[in-house]
Amino acid sequence: MSVTPTPLANQLLIALPALADSNFARSVALICQHDADGAMGIVVNRPSEYTLGEVLGQMGLESGDESLRAQPVLAGGPVHPERGFVLHDGGMQWDSTMAITDHLFLTTSRDILEAMARGEGPENAIVALGCAGWGSGQLEHELTENDWLTAPADAELLFQLPLDARWQAAAGRIGVDFAHLADYAGHA
Repeated sequence: MSVTPTPLANQLLIALPALADSNFARSVALICQHDADGAMGIVVNRPSEYTLGEVLGQMGLESGDESLRAQPVLAGGPVHPERGFVLHDGGMQWDSTMAITDHLFLTTSRDILEAMARGEGPENAIVALGCAGWGSGQLEHELTENDWLTAPADAELLFQLPLDARWQAAAGRIGVDFAHLADYAGHA
């Protein structure tokens, strides 16, 4: 599968402390697609109220893997909050998969969750409900308004770090320490 690079695909958007939008305050979003029509991404550091076991149960799927069932499902963004998105590595092709890079994919079809429940899914995966979307030129405007920082994505941040450490860690990847910013002073 050939990946057509886009300007911000596979970049992390890191909300600056002054960003007041409750959907994105202190968030980190992976941009999955970006072109002249806009951008789409998944917030990768905000848990939803669900575990993967609860979601699988709602779909009529069972898994004997306790750690898989306990995995938090993320609140991926305010767009299509009823729709599931699986961000994963591996080269397997599922029914509805978009390549972000040669090693990172976004799948929206049920078959990947069925495989995960059977223990046959990708090595690393996060499940999110909803996504983030920006219309044509909207994300570029928000970047010029200093709402976001950008940093390259990496597997450790996406799949290994605890959710509550991702915002500071993403900024740290580009040498930013939010504790030293005026808008962040006084926040724990």
